[in-house]
Amino acid sequence: MERDLLQEVLYAALGHGGDFADVFVEYRRVTGIGCEDGKVERVQSGVDAGAGVRVVFGDSTAYAYTNDLSREGLLKAAQVVAHATREGKKGLEIDLRRVHPVVEFVIEERPEEVPAEAKAEAVRAADRAARAVSGRVRQVMVTYGDVVQKVIMANSRGNYVEDERIRTRFTVQAVAAEGNVIQTGFEAVGAFSGFELLRRRPPEDVARAAARRADAQLDARPAPSGRMPVVLSHEAGGTMVHEACGHGLEADLVQKGLSVYAGRKGEQVAAASITVLDDPTIPDKYGSYRFDDEGVPARPVVLIKEGVLVDYLYDRLAASKDERASNGHGRRESYQHKPIPRMANTYIAPGRDDPEKIVREAKRGLLVKKMGGGQVNTTTGDFVFDVAEGYLIEDGDVGPLVRGATLTGNGPEVLRTVEMVGNDLGFTIGTCGKDGQGVPVSDAQPTLLVRELIVGGTTGRVERRGEPRIRRL
Repeated sequence: MERDLLQEVLYAALGHGGDFADVFVEYRRVTGIGCEDGKVERVQSGVDAGAGVRVVFGDSTAYAYTNDLSREGLLKAAQVVAHATREGKKGLEIDLRRVHPVVEFVIEERPEEVPAEAKAEAVRAADRAARAVSGRVRQVMVTYGDVVQKVIMANSRGNYVEDERIRTRFTVQAVAAEGNVIQTGFEAVGAFSGFELLRRRPPEDVARAAARRADAQLDARPAPSGRMPVVLSHEAGGTMVHEACGHGLEADLVQKGLSVYAGRKGEQVAAASITVLDDPTIPDKYGSYRFDDEGVPARPVVLIKEGVLVDYLYDRLAASKDERASNGHGRRESYQHKPIPRMANTYIAPGRDDPEKIVREAKRGLLVKKMGGGQVNTTTGDFVFDVAEGYLIEDGDVGPLVRGATLTGNGPEVLRTVEMVGNDLGFTIGTCGKDGQGVPVSDAQPTLLVRELIVGGTTGRVERRGEPRIRRL
């Protein structure tokens, strides 16, 4: 798309005033393959293209989108948003200049160049591998997906960006059953990557992990309940930091008073051993990008440093309200959505403790190796999470597998009561929902020892033999 056309669209969008205008043009190619009951049931491939035009005036935003990328279609969208304002600057001079990324990602096997049969065979291979784990595996669902997204962004400040994002994802869900007991195991991998993702993590390995988790849960004992020390393994990924902490650090929620972290910059909000970052520039992570969806170059952002809250995640609009620059976290699901502050790759930085020592120091409690779904209230930080894979800790050793456990607590309180931080780090992936939009994210944490959480189970309270031997940091 010619820069002259984009410049014309920006002038039209600001025709009646406004403080800022931008255009987001998107070409998206998507492939999806699903397998259930040993058969490839779904093969989807499609292309979508369109553009969104936005005008910001004061604290308000006007946004329009279209899938008509002709000059007439783009100017019509620009005229729609222009009529929403009668205030702000007029007669701006716009000279579009190319902005170059500060980070590059290497794609080894572009997914559109890989035959559909190779993708389908990866799905079938995963199905076979999962079923071979145990005769108790009764159902397997495998999904493969890739996205090639090309975007062009231009704004009234003269920034012009061209970018391409390629992501691949592979998931397996296995259901195991014996008698009246049914258990589910899930495993997912994804990255800013091409088809090489499945060479680095073969489909069979993903499938076996899901099937073994489901099969093992059939023999697990019911989880105990009560207050107890909890070790969150790095294998659990960053569900806790994402849900119970990350959303509360998004600037729009902070400004609306919907975050427990509102007005607390500069305060101690976590243990001194806790540092939280969001870094879209990490290679191969599912939430990575070179530019955010407003054309701002990606960069790592330290949110909590040694327990002190130092920053929030900003898009341009939220940043302007705080009279500062965006830190590159304005994201949108597609051209049909306006950008809002979002996480990318959010994680707690590794510490110095040996993970095995962390388990020994817990003495008695629960080891969480895989988190499930849950709910969180960003205003208070209160959460409830399911435990997909958890083990009792008995006398400092990893004990039997348990099922049916839940974790209940408060995100900021958990961060304040972390006693030990492991020297490892484990990532998980997901699609994060907010305001009706979903974007790809990764999150991570090292192994953590939390002084005490409420564990919900089915067998009554866990026996406490004195206070756990926990090293104070």
